[in-house]
Amino acid sequence: MAYSENLQDEAATIAFGKLLGEHCAGGARIFIKGDLGAGKTTLCRGILRAFGYEGAVKSPTFTLVEPYELTQQSIYHFDLYRLGNPNELEYIGIDEYFQAQNLCLVEWPERAADTLPPGDVEVLLSVSGKSRYILLHGMTVLGEAVCQKVFGSL
Repeated sequence: MAYSENLQDEAATIAFGKLLGEHCAGGARIFIKGDLGAGKTTLCRGILRAFGYEGAVKSPTFTLVEPYELTQQSIYHFDLYRLGNPNELEYIGIDEYFQAQNLCLVEWPERAADTLPPGDVEVLLSVSGKSRYILLHGMTVLGEAVCQKVFGSL
């Protein structure tokens, strides 16, 4: 089942990300898709805020992954936009990140082909004027439960 919401501005995108993060404690795989500038990293910033992280959140375009070892949760933020070949992910030990207890946020997951384990929640962000449109799809039982909780909280 798909769930959607209109996000009026950056603050709304961060707030939605925070709400999503609150329902991902304990680990999940969030695959985030959208064109350049659609708000993927902004959404990740909101998710990290749910776990008390207040620092800068930049897209790990060149390093591929930015780890956040927080008190309550290990979060790994991936940006695969510049990934040349999905096999490159083996060099960074991709399997070590995708443990059940970790929260993995993956921007541009489609660039990894079949190298990644399946996502729990697929997020699609699109630009609509000055606002953003977000569509969530639960891809696993865990993902569907997360989506229901998020949209039940709105």
